[in-house]
Amino acid sequence: MSENQIKNQEEEVFEDRLLDLRRVTRMTAGGRRFNFEAVVVVGNKAGKVGVGLGKANDVAKAIEKARNNAKKNLIEIPLKEERTIPYEVEAKFSAAKVRIKPAKKGHGLIAGGPVRVICQLAGIKDVSAKILSHTKNPLTNALAAIEALKKIRKI
Repeated sequence: MSENQIKNQEEEVFEDRLLDLRRVTRMTAGGRRFNFEAVVVVGNKAGKVGVGLGKANDVAKAIEKARNNAKKNLIEIPLKEERTIPYEVEAKFSAAKVRIKPAKKGHGLIAGGPVRVICQLAGIKDVSAKILSHTKNPLTNALAAIEALKKIRKI
């Protein structure tokens, strides 16, 4: 097999989800100029997950850039019994603060917003998470969740 086929097989493993898409405006002498900003989460449901940001003049390009950026920023999470995290973690990123706690088998994924999406795509099945900050920005909440998951070390 060639390198391209191997890369394509690796890319097929990852699933992605769009977290946020916004239209950003800047004023110029000729009027308003519109750009799009996309936030995408990529994961393989087996312990690898990443968040990416992409900006472009149209939606499709912004999403593609965000997806590529997320694949570059993948982190690996050591899962306990392939279901949950080994211990409680808490992290802060900018104005966002997130706490993630392990749960017993069968408890399910109890989390909201971007933290839920990140845990799903990372393959975490039993966890309880809470966004402790007042910010509603999906990007900062997602990056706070990633920072929390980065703190987990293998036991």
